[in-house]
Amino acid sequence: MSSRKPTSKPKLAVWKFSSCDGCQLSLLDCEDELLTVADSVEIAYFLEATRAQVKGPYDISLVEGSISTPEEEKRILKVRKQSRLLITIGACATSGGIQALRNFKNVDDFIDIVYAHPQFIDTLSETRPVSDYVSVDFELHGCPINKYQLLELLNATLNRRKPNIPNHSQCVECKRAGTVCVMVSQGKACLGPVVQAGCGNLCPSHDRGCYGCFGPKETPNTISLADWFSDRQSMPKRDLKHLFRGFTAGSDAFRKESERHE
Repeated sequence: MSSRKPTSKPKLAVWKFSSCDGCQLSLLDCEDELLTVADSVEIAYFLEATRAQVKGPYDISLVEGSISTPEEEKRILKVRKQSRLLITIGACATSGGIQALRNFKNVDDFIDIVYAHPQFIDTLSETRPVSDYVSVDFELHGCPINKYQLLELLNATLNRRKPNIPNHSQCVECKRAGTVCVMVSQGKACLGPVVQAGCGNLCPSHDRGCYGCFGPKETPNTISLADWFSDRQSMPKRDLKHLFRGFTAGSDAFRKESERHE
């Protein structure tokens, strides 16, 4: 009889900060694949799925959501301290999300308008991605994330290999799928040339321009694209500004390009 002790499973924790829970739901949406994930790891903390909690430290922490309050600012430091690997998932965690639109204005003006008792609101002046506060081992983009990319990331992490996550533009996906370019053929505004692929070619395949849900790709030439819209389609500066202020408005490339058209 062998005297070897059984190998313990890696502990997985899933954390929520300021977000809509959509990226956590992408994990739950894995359905059959989730059973395999659950068999490979110990789901130690995941309030969206179970109330059961196992104390850290954790081998893998998936973090959804941006840092928007003083409480979250402190909590992300604690999460980082007890996590061997910290992976941010979704546009909120990687770029600040749609709530980062408030960074372009005075947040106190919004609080006074929205809340009946603004004196009870404790928030930061700006919404920021997790990487502005702690070191991040990998970023998985999307609003929401692609569940197959998440499975690939978990598989790669558990097997100690580099994740096979594409970093090319959405335009490459359109070409591979045989989708006719809506920007060239119909003159529609599309961020495809500067956006990282990952959505499965969703909007262009339905005759709509890309909204940039997966954020800027590596070295995006936003200036060239914006100038193309301005010169070829006479797009007003106001529309150009709003074009880059969507789901990932807080990313450096899109933020700087939108500010260029103020």
